[in-house]
Amino acid sequence: MSPITKRRYAQFKANRRGYWSFWIFMVLFILSLGAELIANDKPILVKYQNDFYAPFMKSYAETEFGGEFETEAEYRDPYVRELIEKDGWMIWPPIPYSYDTINYELTGSAPSAPTTDNWLGTDDQGRDVTARVIYGFRISVLFGLALTLIGSAIGIIIGALEGYFGGWFDLLSQRFIEVWQGMPVLLLLIIMSSIITPSFATLLFIMVLFSWTGFVDVVRIEFFKVRKMDYIRAAQALGVSTPVILWRHALPNAMIAVLSLMPFVLTGSIGVLTSLDFLGFGLPPGSPSLGEMLLQGKNNLQAPWLGITAFMSLAVMLSLLTFVGEAVRDAFDPRKVFAANEEQI
Repeated sequence: MSPITKRRYAQFKANRRGYWSFWIFMVLFILSLGAELIANDKPILVKYQNDFYAPFMKSYAETEFGGEFETEAEYRDPYVRELIEKDGWMIWPPIPYSYDTINYELTGSAPSAPTTDNWLGTDDQGRDVTARVIYGFRISVLFGLALTLIGSAIGIIIGALEGYFGGWFDLLSQRFIEVWQGMPVLLLLIIMSSIITPSFATLLFIMVLFSWTGFVDVVRIEFFKVRKMDYIRAAQALGVSTPVILWRHALPNAMIAVLSLMPFVLTGSIGVLTSLDFLGFGLPPGSPSLGEMLLQGKNNLQAPWLGITAFMSLAVMLSLLTFVGEAVRDAFDPRKVFAANEEQI
């Protein structure tokens, strides 16, 4: 680790709120990646007649366990449970519901209040809210990460070319970006959703088309600064190829600004997906979505646990990411690095 990297890490760690927010967010995200092991309507492990099965990873027919049907075993069915437990056992996840599992054993009408069986209650279709929060958290973060990484990659390439070459290329590119930024994104999403069935991939593709423009100006300015510096001119005089100059000499300077911006873009990307799901133009119906849960909370004011759960989930997630973004910004702020060095001296 280079000395400057060590100083940046120390500065990041000095922001205690951002530092601990990073670790809390990582723990929550890693847990959500294993959502199938935490909330699932299938056992994690089944032992039957000295053979082991992993139903959460693979489908098994009911006949595998002595049943009558060739279809996938319904492990919550008392008949199937009796077949398995007669000559084996099952290990269930802590929450025996998936995001789309309907609880038919509710004592009242849906949405039902929190109980020991459904920790955060059920929604208006009888699905477990806790399971939907876990899966919704995962899909929101993955969507935001994918949108941020792909959008930043496109924005870095275009901004680097504009800032390094300048001239007519920069002028024409900037005019195109101004026109492109004026496109009504929400209207286009509404039109697309009426033509094709929305999915994770289609939403990501449409949003990427418009998300990259936010990185262009940041990278463009940084390349404008460095292209006239002595080490760039020396590399040019030595005959170093343009791609090598852009990648090895100019890009590291621009990445400081990009890395400082990325946590805030990630927060905005999650907010966009939530807004689209709330308006009904996001993920397909039935998908685990925090925005859809907010909509259910609005439509079911008699069930306050729906709105409160969705609000708290989004508030915690976005707050943690915002605090992390502040810490990253401090870590790459040269004024704070210099101030830290002066204090050490």
